Amino acid sequence: MQNIEIFTDGAARGNPNGPGGFGSILRFVDKDGKVYQKELSEGFDKTTNNRMELLAVIKALEALNHPCHIDLYSDSKYVIDAFNQNWIENWQKKGWVNSAKKPVANKALWERLLKAKNGHIIVWHWVKGHAGHPENERCDELATTSADGDNLLHDDGGDLIGIC
Repeated sequence: MQNIEIFTDGAARGNPNGPGGFGSILRFVDKDGKVYQKELSEGFDKTTNNRMELLAVIKALEALNHPCHIDLYSDSKYVIDAFNQNWIENWQKKGWVNSAKKPVANKALWERLLKAKNGHIIVWHWVKGHAGHPENERCDELATTSADGDNLLHDDGGDLIGIC
């Protein structure tokens, strides 16, 4: 399995119904030490920060064409704790109901994320946002620039499959 690093961030202006965007960086170093890097980003007209945090991870994972060992870095406790604190396993066991006995928000995106992570080995790392982490700062720049752009896509509250 190849080793890859993924860095992600999401942003929303006027959360919960303002424009938003995501940014992702995928980085791979080959056996000769050559670094390959790809950046992904998109903006949406009305969305939430959590949806953009999820989509940043989803789109990065969907960009991979074979199973990898991934170190994934995000400043989203929502995303990282879902895996590191076993929230997602508990949600599934309880029929996508959270600890407050309410339906899990963004279920379709969580299911898409689970599908996208199949076959990969992922180590989930939380990084403090806006704290000088170079890749997190770049992902934030990609996300906010996309949120402020002119070519915003529509987020209808679904799983975003039709537009991504």
